[in-house]
Amino acid sequence: MSDELAAKVAAALWAEDTASATLGMRLVRVAEGTAVLEMTVRADMVNGHGIAHGGFVFTLADSAFAFACNSRNQVTVAQGCDIVFIAPAQRGDVLVAEARERASYGRNGIYDVTVRRGDDLIAEFRGRSRQLSGTVLKSGPESCTESGSESGSESDSEYTVIESGVEESS
Repeated sequence: MSDELAAKVAAALWAEDTASATLGMRLVRVAEGTAVLEMTVRADMVNGHGIAHGGFVFTLADSAFAFACNSRNQVTVAQGCDIVFIAPAQRGDVLVAEARERASYGRNGIYDVTVRRGDDLIAEFRGRSRQLSGTVLKSGPESCTESGSESGSESDSEYTVIESGVEESS
């Protein structure tokens, strides 16, 4: 598996993810077992207390979780998750959610997502995933598997998904 495959999977998911796109999320980075998304808190995301509604913070974390747990091209869904809100976010804040795989066993996984505003910790999310049958990429073997060595070496490239495409950065 590779970061390149993760980027291809992310591009395919992003093309169909109207929920995340409608909320103004941006997929910043994806790699095997990880993903980083960001979202600016808009005026229509603020609750009666004048702070970001927790549901929007949760949705950002959940979207990062989804991209991380599907990064190996296995259809994977949430089987449970929870969040701890640590500090409020404000209108105009740019929130960054970073998801990381903590454990993978059988068809199950555990992922932690940290939501930050700059250096400030906003929330901690834990997601539990379950792999279903099938792959995200539906076409031929070249888009579902990787040729070459399985030495575990990591690519030096990072991939950024922008809109519905993938751009390689140096």
